Amino acid sequence: MAESKYKRVLLKLSGETFCSPGGFGIDGEALESIAERIVQICKLGPQVAVVVGAGNFLRGESFSETSRIPRNTADYMGMLATIINACALQETLEKLGRPTRVLSAIEVDAMCEPFVRRRALHHLEHGRVVILAGGTGNPFFTTDTCAALRASELDIDLLIKATKVEGVYSDDPMKNPNAELFETLSYDDILKKSLRIMDHAAISLCRENNVPIIVLNIFEIGNITKALCGQKVGTLIC
Repeated sequence: MAESKYKRVLLKLSGETFCSPGGFGIDGEALESIAERIVQICKLGPQVAVVVGAGNFLRGESFSETSRIPRNTADYMGMLATIINACALQETLEKLGRPTRVLSAIEVDAMCEPFVRRRALHHLEHGRVVILAGGTGNPFFTTDTCAALRASELDIDLLIKATKVEGVYSDDPMKNPNAELFETLSYDDILKKSLRIMDHAAISLCRENNVPIIVLNIFEIGNITKALCGQKVGTLIC
């Protein structure tokens, strides 16, 4: 069996991966599909951390713009929604035989542990999947920024940004069939070209802490194995 060239990886999942295309909430089949891919990553040997988003429930910024809810509160609501996703993913992973812990930046004692760096490292070193929920614990920051922050804190060797497209394109490939797929980009390329794959705070954090990013289609069979074994797949940002 192939083995990962990376010791410790972080998988960033958007909330949309938890539901059917254009759907809302959590779809059982989509959830199990994601869990099976995480199990696949574990079988290749690396320690695995996961950061989950909450776009399948709400996005704080857009929700605050279309309601009377202020941005601060809307962002905290989004953070709570990531905990729902994280707990659902934990239960599914454990049903598949993979020990898992949820650590949250917002304390919800009845459902998960608080995020403490040393505790997260302890779980990783003991072979448990660590799901990082609650974003950064602060409003005005995306879960992409959370992924970059946790990757930096936990000495992550590779951050995998899981998407439903093949990588980073020059334009939206769903709208422009002639959009160019980039094989490699520098952090500065992302910032200069204003490519909207991750927010600027997340890219800057990865650049400052030398965390490489691979953007790939998590649903394409074989992509994860290729990425972890150092083969070309998706877009490498470094």
